[in-house]
Amino acid sequence: MVEFLIVLCVIFPVLAGAVAFFDKSNSLKRQLIIVTGGVLTFAALALALRGAGSVAFGSSLAQALGAPIQILDLALLCFIAYIGWRRDHRLILALAAVQLIGLLVLDVYLHPSVDAATPAFTVDSLAITLVLVVSIIGSLIAYYALGYMKEHEEHLHLTKTKQPRFFAIILVFLGAMNGLALADDLSWVYFFWEVTTLCSFLLIAHDDTDEANRNAERALWMNMAGGVAFVFALLWFQGVQGTLSLTALQEIARSGAKEAVFLLPVVALCLAGFTKSAQVPFQSWLCGAMVAPTPVSALLHSSTMVKAGVYLVLRLAPLSFGTTVSTMIAVCGGFTFLITAALAAGQGNGKKILAYSTISNLGLIIACAGINTPAAIAAGLLLLVFHAVSKGLLFLCMGAIEQKIGSRNIEDMRGLFQIMPKTALVTTFGIVTMMLPPFGMLLAKWMALESSVEASAMPVLVIMLALGSGLTVLFWGRWAGILIGSANPKLEVAQEAQEATMATAMRALAIGAAVLSFFAPLLYLWLVEPVVRTMFATALPYEAWYGGVGNKYGIFAVYPLYLIIAFGFWYAWNETKKYAGGKSEQPYMSGIQATKDGKVGFIGPMKGFVEVKSGNYYLESFFGESRLTNPANYAALALFGLLLGGILQ
Repeated sequence: MVEFLIVLCVIFPVLAGAVAFFDKSNSLKRQLIIVTGGVLTFAALALALRGAGSVAFGSSLAQALGAPIQILDLALLCFIAYIGWRRDHRLILALAAVQLIGLLVLDVYLHPSVDAATPAFTVDSLAITLVLVVSIIGSLIAYYALGYMKEHEEHLHLTKTKQPRFFAIILVFLGAMNGLALADDLSWVYFFWEVTTLCSFLLIAHDDTDEANRNAERALWMNMAGGVAFVFALLWFQGVQGTLSLTALQEIARSGAKEAVFLLPVVALCLAGFTKSAQVPFQSWLCGAMVAPTPVSALLHSSTMVKAGVYLVLRLAPLSFGTTVSTMIAVCGGFTFLITAALAAGQGNGKKILAYSTISNLGLIIACAGINTPAAIAAGLLLLVFHAVSKGLLFLCMGAIEQKIGSRNIEDMRGLFQIMPKTALVTTFGIVTMMLPPFGMLLAKWMALESSVEASAMPVLVIMLALGSGLTVLFWGRWAGILIGSANPKLEVAQEAQEATMATAMRALAIGAAVLSFFAPLLYLWLVEPVVRTMFATALPYEAWYGGVGNKYGIFAVYPLYLIIAFGFWYAWNETKKYAGGKSEQPYMSGIQATKDGKVGFIGPMKGFVEVKSGNYYLESFFGESRLTNPANYAALALFGLLLGGILQ
C-alpha cells in the first residue's frame, strides 16, 4: 500500500506532466490538473492517515527506480551544462561540470551499495508534513493557474500558447518535491533536488524576456552552487561513513559521533539548504523570480522549492544536535529573519514584500532548526505549514489584483474595496493570518520566540527574532491599512469578475488558513508531536487540548480567541451597517480646503491649489535595498565563516 501511494505522489504527476507537454491542442489541460490535484491530495492524506512506514531498496518499486534515477541524474546535469554552454554562461557550465564529475566519482569509484533492507523511501511525520503542503497547496496553485495563464497570455498577445509546457513543468515540479520529501537515500534526495532546480529555471524564464532570462540564470547558478555543496556531502558521507542513508546517519549521530569529520558534510548540506531557501546572501535569486507569472511565484515561495531547503535543514537537525554548528545555524537563520524583514519594511512593491517576508519566515524556520530543542522543532514545523497556506493565498491575491489594476505597488491599492471588494477582503484576511491571533502563524512565532529565550546561550538570537517580529507587524499592518483605510478616486470601474479557477483557489486557501488555525491543537498532536518524539527522547514541549496549546510559561488559547474575534467582527459589522449610505465628507484643512477638477486639496502659497496626497513612509534611507543588501551579504558571509569554524569546536 505504501509503495502504491508513493507512486501516486511521485510518479503520477510526472506522467501527467508528460501528457500535458504532448497535448499541443491544450484540450486536456483542465482535466489533467483537476485529476492530478485530486490524486495527489488523496495520496497525501492516505499517507498521513496510514502513518509512518518505509520502502526498502529490496522492494520492487526501489529496484525499478534505481537505475533510471542514476541515469537521469547524469542526463539532468548534462542538460544543465548544455544550458550553460548555449547561453554562454560559464559559471553554470562549470558548476554543472563539477557536479557531473562528482557523481561519476561516486558511482564509479566509491560504488555506493546498500543492503536490501535499507530504506529507499521513509514515510514519517516530517515527510508527511511536506507532502501534504506540496500536494494540496501546490495543486490549488496549479488550478489557479488555469485561469491566470489564459489572461496572462492574452495580456502578452501571444500568437501561440506555451501552456502545455508550463503545466508540464508544474506537474513534474510537484512530483519531484514529493520525491525529495520521501526519499531516504541522500543520492535520491539530490536527484529530486536538482529536478526542482531545473524546473524553477524553466518556470522563471517562461515569458522569455531579457529580464526573465537573466533572473532565471541567476536562480540556476545559485542553486547549482548549493548542488556542488550537496555533491561534496555525498562523496564525504559515502567515503568516510560508508552510507548515504539518512536513517543510518541519524543512528550514527545518536551514538555520539559528532566530530569534525562527521559535521563537515552536515554543514555542506545546510549550505545547500540555505541556497535553496534563498537565505542571505542568496536572496537575490528569489526576489528575481518575481518576474515569472504569479503561479510560479506562489509555487516557489510558498509550497515547493524554498520549503525544500528548510525541510532539509530540519531533517538534518539531529545530526548537529548539541554542537556549535547547530548554534551557528540558528544565528544564520535569525540574521536572515531580521534583515529581510527590514528589507520588506522598505518596499512598496507588493510582490517584493511577499518575497522578502517569505525569506524572512524561512530564516525563522532555520533558526528553529538551529536552536534544536523540542519546542523549537515544533515551532519550525508549524511555521512550515501555516506559512505555506497564508503566503500561497497572498501570492494568488497579488496576481489577481495586479491583473486588474496593472500595478504591484501597494500604494495603488488604496480603496481596493471600491472595485474588488471580495478580493480585497480575502487579501486582508491573508495578511491578518500572518500576524494576528488566533491564527497559526502567531502561535508558531510565539513558540519560536519562547524557544529562543529558553536557549539562554544565544541572547543575540533573541534580540534578532524580537526585532524581526516587530518589523513584520510594521509591513503587514501598513499593507492592511492601505487596503481598508482609504479611498482612491482613480479606481472607478468595478473589476471584480475573475476566472472561476482563480476565485476558487483563493477562497479554498483562505478557508484552509482559518480551518487549520482553528484546529491548530489537533495539528500539533497529529503531525508535530510524532516528529518531536522521534528526534528527542525528552518530555514534550507543549500540551495541546481542544482549547489551545500551552506549557508552564503560558497558553495560546485558540478557541477563546476565536470567540473574541467572532464577537468583534459581528459588532463591527453591525456598527458599520448603521452608516451605510451616509454622506462622506472631505478632509478638514483649517478652513482653506478646496476642490478642483474633482481633486481634493487646499489653497496653498500664492493662492495656488495644492492636491492632497496620502502615502506611507518606507524609510528607504534605513531599510532600502541599496542601503542594506551589500552589508547584509558581507555579514552573512562572515557568519558562514563562523559556521564552518564551528566544526572544529
